[in-house]
Amino acid sequence: MSHQTPLGSSVPHASCLDLWREKNDQLVRQAKVAQDSRLSLRRQQLAQDALEGFRGLLHSLRGLPAAVPVLPLELTITCNFITLRASLAQGFTEDQAQDIQQGLERVLETQEQLGPRLECGLRGLWDSVLHYSSLLLELLPALHHLAGLQAALWLSTDCLGDLTFLLQTLNGNQSEASENLLRLLKIWSPPAEETNAPLTLQDARGLRDVLLTASAFRQGLQELITGSLPRALSSLQEAASGLCPRPVLVQVYTALGTCLRKMGNPQRALLYLVAALKGGSTWGPPLLEASRLYQQLGNTAAELESLELLVEALNVTHSSEAPQLLIEVELLLPRLHPASPLHCGTQSQAKYLLASRCLQVGRAEDAAEHYLDLLALVLDGLESKFSPPPSPAGPCIPEVFLEAAAALIQAGRAQDALTVCEELLSRTSSLLPKMPQLWEDARKGTKESPHCPSWVSATYLLQGQAWVQLGAQKEAISEFSRCLELLFRATPKDKERGPASNGEKGCVSDMTLQQLRAAALISRGLQWVASGQDTKALQDFLLSVQMCPGNQDASFHLLQTLRRMDRRDEATALWWRLEAQTKLPQENAAWSLPLYLETYLGWIRFPDRETLLEEFETSLPEPCDL
Repeated sequence: MSHQTPLGSSVPHASCLDLWREKNDQLVRQAKVAQDSRLSLRRQQLAQDALEGFRGLLHSLRGLPAAVPVLPLELTITCNFITLRASLAQGFTEDQAQDIQQGLERVLETQEQLGPRLECGLRGLWDSVLHYSSLLLELLPALHHLAGLQAALWLSTDCLGDLTFLLQTLNGNQSEASENLLRLLKIWSPPAEETNAPLTLQDARGLRDVLLTASAFRQGLQELITGSLPRALSSLQEAASGLCPRPVLVQVYTALGTCLRKMGNPQRALLYLVAALKGGSTWGPPLLEASRLYQQLGNTAAELESLELLVEALNVTHSSEAPQLLIEVELLLPRLHPASPLHCGTQSQAKYLLASRCLQVGRAEDAAEHYLDLLALVLDGLESKFSPPPSPAGPCIPEVFLEAAAALIQAGRAQDALTVCEELLSRTSSLLPKMPQLWEDARKGTKESPHCPSWVSATYLLQGQAWVQLGAQKEAISEFSRCLELLFRATPKDKERGPASNGEKGCVSDMTLQQLRAAALISRGLQWVASGQDTKALQDFLLSVQMCPGNQDASFHLLQTLRRMDRRDEATALWWRLEAQTKLPQENAAWSLPLYLETYLGWIRFPDRETLLEEFETSLPEPCDL
């Protein structure tokens, strides 16, 4: 590459260097004035003007042949330009990578061997430049500054292999086995800038400190998610001791609380969570973690209070401070994944968590109110959220309706429960003509609304229970019959397929369908019993035992009915089977059911199993006569 040097000299005149340096220093001061400005529009304008000034300076310098005496100033201006550009954009882009590459190419231009090295990519360029610059000590401070920006870019984009290589090269220890980023960052010692060096927005040592904190925090979060708790604790403590802005410190303390809770140290975890709540205005993550901690400790009142505060916190809009015109820790952190302990979701998700926990711990009245508030939050624009299967963050909207109805029934508000069920049915009625195909889709986990049949069946089931509470026996039996009619269409055709896992995405588990059938049969059977129609009740209880052998409540209701009808032989055979089952070790169920169904099954649970077995045993003849 050939250039014509102005005035026939190989190096620009000293007065030009002074002017360029003075312009750089002026732009740095302007950017710092912009940072201190409390007026956002003025701040933005001053910063943009400074950015354009740096861009113009670089354009002038890059129009000249690369020269070693000018490179320290040119690289410093490049660093200031990248720093301001990334901070204004609140992140790194491909443009910054190109700016870094151009800076490296300018260094290699002085060797006149640029062409072949370009094929090696940025890693190859850095290897060549740092090897060359070891002979030119005046370039080292500016190159280490540029390397700090390259490290920030690679960290923010998860190019950890490239980052490790760069730090090993900077430290001159490529042959060492150490690939620990935190260790390499601690070893890295950027050369001190001379007192008369051009001004910078952020020097290499400041960047190193930011990189160290960000790397420690990122590493700690990853170790926390993967379960490497002792390592996570060490990394997070490293982050907390570093250059940690207040918003990041709140996140670090919250993660430390999560780590210590999982390690079985709740008291220390609580101290960190209190510090997180005192340390900033972002209260969502520490409040959510506090609720988990109190749940683990069995302190239900404190758990629910934390969730109530979480709902309030997510409803408050905080005015965030204007970001510094520097590379900050926040710029180098990844976006929060739902699996992250720092992800606290939206207000509606927090409201759901509060409502569902109230329902689970038996606070039915509170649960009912929270569910109604939640439905009011999400009712607008509901259609677009109606059909998808449940997300990892929680159930889909129809299941929230079903849980709300269950909570209302539990709270003795049957009429309100009927209203909620009618609203759900009105939104699924358009799919009813397609129900046979939807059952097939539910079995396979394909096509639209695979859960719709189970939603509709469960709605009929809950409506039946609401009518029971209102004393309308005829209406209750009618709803249970509608539920069963729909459920019996869902019998899988290919029995050899085996039961579906409840975790299969987009697929209704066979266990859920079995338990829905059992619940509807038991519920209808109980209504037959209440009306004195034991023969019909016996049919339903017997069918429920056949359809769902694992549901012992159906067997106990059947035993009681057989005993009442004086069908002694059948009752005795069933009693022996139940007596044997109670002596077997109880295994934890490997499946889980939707919350509305778990709640419903609690209503039809046989009240005193042991008493029935004991009473029946006393009425048995001698064992030899059986």
